[in-house]
Amino acid sequence: MTAPRFAGFGPAVTDWFVALASDNSRSYWAATRDIWQRDVRDPLEALLEELAAEFGGRPKLFRPYRDMRYHSDAGPLKPQAGGLLLDIPGTASSRYVEVSADGFYAGAGMHRLEPDALRRYRQAAAGDAGAVLLRELDAAEAAGLEVGGEALRGAPQGVPRDHPHLAVLRRKGVYLGATLPPSGALETRAPLEHAIRVWERAGAVCGWLDRHVGAPPG
Repeated sequence: MTAPRFAGFGPAVTDWFVALASDNSRSYWAATRDIWQRDVRDPLEALLEELAAEFGGRPKLFRPYRDMRYHSDAGPLKPQAGGLLLDIPGTASSRYVEVSADGFYAGAGMHRLEPDALRRYRQAAAGDAGAVLLRELDAAEAAGLEVGGEALRGAPQGVPRDHPHLAVLRRKGVYLGATLPPSGALETRAPLEHAIRVWERAGAVCGWLDRHVGAPPG
């Protein structure tokens, strides 16, 4: 069976999340779940299927429910609907998308580096490869992408504060992304085009991460 072609999110996509912010309750979910399915979930699934056809990998959509063990002071639903592509050939970097009241976001990179990966990242970033990463991040920002990822306030242990690559050595994750603001464009193929554009512009940084940080051999 052929996957449905992404034709845009439904007309209620951002309004649904705006209303959720005021009423994050099980009763709101029960009353509007069919709208969420039609205008949010089904289009997001179709979008990820098309992206998988373009980039490889397999789509994974995240559940709409929060884990209340860690969010007992919040409502049961997440304020965004998101997903990513898993097992993309030739890369260990993530490719992620989400839609919310803020619009449609696409991002790529390594959001949180585990200890072994962080060690490899800092070893590479401390040397000549760190200068390359700095240039690639500057180029990505000039192309309209935002650089994210958790970072230390100061220098990592053993790294002098005047190290020329301190800006990247402080990071514990590196990802790039951009948001398509809420508008009628979300109801067209613009989110798909936006995701492709963001992921392509993030390609040089993701390539750096794959070469220097990606899963170790064996």
